[in-house]
Amino acid sequence: MSKQNSMNIYISGSMAYDRIMDFPGKFSDHILPDKIHILNVCFTVNGMIEKFGGTAGNIAYSLSLLNERSIILATIGKDYAGYFEWLKKNGISAEGIKIIDKELTAGAYITTDRADNQITGFNPGAMKYQSEYKFNNTGSEDSIVLIAAGNLQDMAEYAKQCKGKKIKYVCDPGQSLTAWGKDSLIEWLNGSMLLISNDYELEMIINITGIDKKGLLRLTKTIITTLGEKGSLISTQKSAISIPSATVADVVDPTGAGDAYRAGFLKGIITGKDIETSAKMGAVVATYAIEKYGTQEHRFTYEDFIERYRRNFGEK
Repeated sequence: MSKQNSMNIYISGSMAYDRIMDFPGKFSDHILPDKIHILNVCFTVNGMIEKFGGTAGNIAYSLSLLNERSIILATIGKDYAGYFEWLKKNGISAEGIKIIDKELTAGAYITTDRADNQITGFNPGAMKYQSEYKFNNTGSEDSIVLIAAGNLQDMAEYAKQCKGKKIKYVCDPGQSLTAWGKDSLIEWLNGSMLLISNDYELEMIINITGIDKKGLLRLTKTIITTLGEKGSLISTQKSAISIPSATVADVVDPTGAGDAYRAGFLKGIITGKDIETSAKMGAVVATYAIEKYGTQEHRFTYEDFIERYRRNFGEK
């Protein structure tokens, strides 16, 4: 496996702070079923941990561990200092990130009780604004753009720019799907090199567009469906290839595994690997995220990654 490439990698998506809280009891013990229509509860938590997150930040982070320099296309709020310091520490460029001085960075406030129930509040903050990056000096042969869940206008605009400049782009709609309309989603997918989603999201795409999987493969060249511990499925008009998951040493937190998978997959594509090998690389990177609590807490060297790949899938 080659160590680095000369391609420009752009990651469009979100930058966010994940603020994680632990409630020592059960939510259900404090909610009266017959009073649910006038719900007014307060949960006192043990404390709060702040972690770096967001689709673009997560993918760029794992790419940095794979010795790849990517450009994040996103917005961030006036509380950007801590995140920028983290990016710099990990060799990640902030040149494509637009600061919105009048907003806070997007934030997820996640409270988990001792039965693993979760209540999450999400403030889009700076994500309400477009990052408005222009691919003016970007070549079609030496660039790839992954468009993950983030500002919806950015998602549509970056796909339009890519089509106009014949730049390869990957559609990764994730949690943005509920905001798309039928025609706009079809237009976004049409002309992409690849669609990546989990099986639930793929079903949502089929429902929103009214187009079955076979029809979607006439809009995009390839569909990758992630299936959690069951691995992933690569679908084209000619074939379907099942990719097993890689072995996880200790399952701690699956959150962020999907973004790590995307980083590994991109590493494979930009270094000239076939799509099957690239998906296996994604599966291996995902294991590191699963073994840590948080989406940017895992660390590994490129040599570690190569060795783990070989243990799971042999030489390539």
